[in-house]
Amino acid sequence: MGYVTEDKTTFDALVGAGFDEFVQLSSVHCDGWGIASIDRGQNVATLDRAPERAVNSENFSKALQKTKTDGSLLHLRWATKGLPISENNTHPFVYQGFSFIHNGTISPTGAMDAFIDPKFTHLIEGETDSERYFFFLLTSIEKLGLLEGVKAGVNQIRQSMDYSSINAMVMNENFYVVICEHHPERRPDWAPSDYYELKYRRDEAGVLVASTGWNQPNWETLPNHHLLSVDRATFEVAVSSL
Repeated sequence: MGYVTEDKTTFDALVGAGFDEFVQLSSVHCDGWGIASIDRGQNVATLDRAPERAVNSENFSKALQKTKTDGSLLHLRWATKGLPISENNTHPFVYQGFSFIHNGTISPTGAMDAFIDPKFTHLIEGETDSERYFFFLLTSIEKLGLLEGVKAGVNQIRQSMDYSSINAMVMNENFYVVICEHHPERRPDWAPSDYYELKYRRDEAGVLVASTGWNQPNWETLPNHHLLSVDRATFEVAVSSL
């Protein structure tokens, strides 16, 4: 889940009554929680995360209460089989003024390593494909700029790598970018058909985007193979095909 707003707010205040239902998703996505925030015009990300279930976590409750911002990402981790449950493997991942979360798997974990700028390689602290995905995109962003860099990086993965989903969210002080790219047939066996779908809500407060699995009345669906971007200065929303 992520949001950008005109005025500073909190996740529970913005989402409303359904937020508790979203947090209940951590009964399955139980291997960690994390919140990263970047205020508009501030080129630095703050991060709180822990490798524990969000429901009934005192640390999670405290992090929510203190997270009053105009831009934030929240992640509930369900660890890929074989990858350790640890803080270093817990989303979000941050670097300077960027934050990132991912839902899905890119195989093998090191598929992107050869394409990551060496200056980022030593910053990788965990074992996940997700953290590598982040630095892979940062490598592309440095060459092409945020929007074109994200699109080029995602399309490289689409064309040459194996994945179930590369749904992701990227935020900096100027933009909020959401990637919707997945193979619906590669969802978990027990999961509903919309498991990998992303939905968004626009109103006078700002823009909120989240995964499915909880009640989201009247939200718009972001089509698969598409990119959503929000200009944080104007709150203009653009949806484009990959």
